[in-house]
Amino acid sequence: MKANPNTPSSSIVTRNLADITGDDGNVYEAIAVISKRANQLSLKLKEELNERLSEFASTVDNLEEVFENREQIEVSKHYERMPKPTSLAIEEFLQGKIFYSTPEPEVVPIPRELF
Repeated sequence: MKANPNTPSSSIVTRNLADITGDDGNVYEAIAVISKRANQLSLKLKEELNERLSEFASTVDNLEEVFENREQIEVSKHYERMPKPTSLAIEEFLQGKIFYSTPEPEVVPIPRELF
């Protein structure tokens, strides 16, 4: 029996917009903070994965090595099963683990000669 293509994935979670907006009610600022944190997490995970996969790197392509690199496949599958950086960033934001601040806008004096 085939799965219905219109059925959403079990990893999709509906979020309450009021929870994400936080105290100030600015949706765009909250999304910007979450996206920046997701990028940080993504870079960190990518560096970890590349570091672990570099152990398996070889300069010679050999047919026997393809079958012997089961450990490399397991490492890759482990990282594929991990939660996505966006999901982790949203959870951190909702739990209040992300600190961010918005700088106060500068007041630019306008010379009287321009009036």
